[in-house]
Amino acid sequence: MSDTDSFIEEVTEEVKRDKLFAMIRRYGWVAVLLVLLIVGGAAYNEVRKSQQQTAAQASGDAILAALQSSDNNAAASLAEVTTDSAQAQVVADLLLGAEQINADDTASAAETFDAIALSGGDTPEIYRDIAAFKSILARAEDLPMAERRSALETLANPGAPLALLAQEQLALADIEDGDQAGAIARLNGIVEDASVTAGLRRRASQLIVALGGTPADVSGAGFDQ
Repeated sequence: MSDTDSFIEEVTEEVKRDKLFAMIRRYGWVAVLLVLLIVGGAAYNEVRKSQQQTAAQASGDAILAALQSSDNNAAASLAEVTTDSAQAQVVADLLLGAEQINADDTASAAETFDAIALSGGDTPEIYRDIAAFKSILARAEDLPMAERRSALETLANPGAPLALLAQEQLALADIEDGDQAGAIARLNGIVEDASVTAGLRRRASQLIVALGGTPADVSGAGFDQ
């Protein structure tokens, strides 16, 4: 390579470096800002996750402490529990309703469950359905049969999370009304359902036999619960 070519190459490289440095001076703040945004976003996410974990742990501790209340009045303790998490509050309220039933305070339990069932879209549907189902059971003795059936049929729609449990309660309502044939048919529908658990299938089969019927012959077994 001649001296001229070497000189031209050096000049070209120097010009490239000058252009690069000029671009860095002009736009370098953009890269710095992007780095700061990335680092800041990651730090924010970590802080938010830590706060959520701390809140969840605090909610769990509060619920556990209420259940282990030294005065043996878990219902009263749970009634005072408030959490920052809407879902944790629903769990606390469901436990409150269960404790109220254990204390034979079915009226208060029904009110607790109704409040959850009617809480709207902020509460997951499965929680609202569970609360509605428990409310029906809590008020079963005082609820007119027509109203009980109407409420259960709403929960018994095909594909609903508690459909089979609602069907079981409807079969018990059939028995109360003296409709044993209808109860057996409904119970066999539960036995034949592909999604039935082993426990529910067993209960339904035993009730069919008790009514003088024959359980449907279904191969396979559901999952116990």
